[in-house]
Amino acid sequence: MSVSTAAPALTPVTDADFAEVVLAADQPVLVEFWADWCGPCRQMSPVIEQVAHERSETLRVVALDGDRNPETMRATGVLGMPTLQLYVAGERVAEMVGARSRPVVLRWLDEHLTAVVR
Repeated sequence: MSVSTAAPALTPVTDADFAEVVLAADQPVLVEFWADWCGPCRQMSPVIEQVAHERSETLRVVALDGDRNPETMRATGVLGMPTLQLYVAGERVAEMVGARSRPVVLRWLDEHLTAVVR
């Protein structure tokens, strides 16, 4: 995945700013953990970019390169990629591992956001 070619709504995040961008966010945050070598991550890239663009009003979407940010990988317990984690008010509320289609990701987001955001 090449973050530099991502939709404007998709933001790269690193070990240095994960706490500020994700944990201190005032809106829900979807984090995609990915790596250059990961084929399923490349499959997910357009899906995540679409979700970021479509949900930019209500959801912040960020991407973290797992190879370049090992501290966050350890702290969040991510063992495989791609992994999606959903954070609300600084708390992880859901996780999805593996490549999924856009409809599956959107349904997963809606289910978890409806349960925690009122």
